[in-house]
Parts: sequence; C-alpha cells; structure tokens
Amino acid sequence: MEQVRPLTAHGAVATYIPALAAVSSRHLGLAVWAAGHDGGAATAGPGEVIGAGDADTAFSIQSISKVFTLALALRHGGVDRLWARVGREPSGDPFNSIALLEREQGVPRNPFINAGAIVVADLLSALRPDPVGDLVAFVSELTGEAVAVDPVVAASEAATGFRNRALANMIRSFGNLDNDVEAVLDVYFRQCSLAMTARQLARALRFLANDGVDPATGAAVLRPAEARHVNALMLMAGTYDAAGAFAYEIGIPCKSGVGGGIVGVVPDRATVCAWSPALDTTGNSLAARAALAALAARTGLTVF
Repeated sequence: MEQVRPLTAHGAVATYIPALAAVSSRHLGLAVWAAGHDGGAATAGPGEVIGAGDADTAFSIQSISKVFTLALALRHGGVDRLWARVGREPSGDPFNSIALLEREQGVPRNPFINAGAIVVADLLSALRPDPVGDLVAFVSELTGEAVAVDPVVAASEAATGFRNRALANMIRSFGNLDNDVEAVLDVYFRQCSLAMTARQLARALRFLANDGVDPATGAAVLRPAEARHVNALMLMAGTYDAAGAFAYEIGIPCKSGVGGGIVGVVPDRATVCAWSPALDTTGNSLAARAALAALAARTGLTVF
C-alpha cells in the first residue's frame, strides 16, 4: 500500500454521478482473504480477512455488484435465458458504449458492461418478486453481516443516469428487455449503490475461489462450473476495455467499479479487494490497480 499511495494524488474521481464526486481521492484500502493450508493442499476454510489502510471504510461498489447479480441470476435458474440474451465476449469498447449495442442489435457483449447488467437486472425482475431485496440478502449472507443500498447514491444515479436510460431503451427497441424500462433501471441503479468495505468484498467473493461453495458456511452458492464461468468472464471483461492489460499486469480475474473498488479472485487460493476512488482513463482505479499488481508480483498470486 505504501508503495502505491503516491498514486492517490493522480487520476480523477467519477463526477458523472454527483454522490461519487464528493468522495476524497486520497482513500486507499486493501483486504485479502487466503485459503488455509493443510500439508500443502489448499483447504478453503473460513480464514481471516487481512485489511490495511481504509479497508473498513464503506464505499459505493458500483459495477462490482454485477458479479453478485450474475451469480444470483445463475443461482435462480436463469442460465439458459441469460445466455440467450447476453454474450460472453470482451467488448473492447467503453463500459457504457451505445454504438456497440446498436451494431449488435440489442444483445450486449457480456454481463459486466452496463448494457449486459441491465439485461441481467431485467431477468432478475422476472425471476424474483423483489430482486433488490434478494440481492441485499444474498450479499449480506456472503459477507456475514448486513449490507445496504446507499439511498443518496441511488438517488444520484437515478437523477443523472441518462446514458443508462438510452442503453435500456435501445435494448428494449430490439426486443431484449421484457419489463418496464424505469422499473429495470431502478433495480440497476440500486444494485450499483450497495455500500461495502474492501474487507467485506474480499469476504463475500470467497465462494468464487472455492468452486462455488461459501467456505464460512459450507453452502453451495453456485455449481463449480458456474463459478469457473464467472471467473472466466471477470478475467475477459471485468475491467471493461482494459481487461487485456489487467490480465497481463496482474494475472487474476478482476472486477472493477467506478467507485474505485477492484476485486480479484485466485481460485483455490485467495480473494482480494483494493479501493481508491481516483480513476484512470479506462474507468478503473489508478492506485487500486497498482496495488493489485504489486500484490501479485510480491506473492506470486496468478492463474497463469
């Protein structure tokens, strides 16, 4: 953390969501959960989440929420319906691109760009009577403590989400959105407004490092193949059009959000979360990205 702390003076916080613009760019937090070891073989017990810096300061997780909504849709049997409506390819374009969506006739490239997450929110709205309530309960269960939607951020998202409205209406125009646009966007805006700490996020994602099983409870969150698929999508598309650079620099599946958080998963070994609000030109946290690269270099944590 101290190695990358000078980078918090660079980059810029997201200003297109007013509630995020008010967050100090000097925050920096890091949290790591590591699976236990027994005779050299990984045994993913509950383990301790080690944190440093602002690891216990809550922030808006934004697009990191897309990992949880995807897992929730898969968990509730939406597999076939989901992949008929959303692709599984990197976009190569910004996370909120309208041009890409129009070229591909309303079928988003993957569930981690905004358009794809809006389709996932639409599917959850069909699968569950209270998708946001289910999401909050799901993430709270994974975290082991209550998490909540930040109403100030949610209101800010709704008041300024013009491009997301354009994306949703574009999807609807191609027949790939079943529910009312504003109802779906309400789900999407509120999921992005979940407030969590780096320590909570590292804890909540342990199931992705443990073949879909929550090591704290032994409960199966996803089937092993589904957990691998989520990790693969994170590696290919979790950091928008910088995913290739992340794979090269860090070498683990990651998912970022414009609130400055970046989570990472090393199957069978660890989960990590770094947070710093100032972003680079790709919408990823400058200091958090460097922190994960330094951590991977020092520990040898990689999927390659």
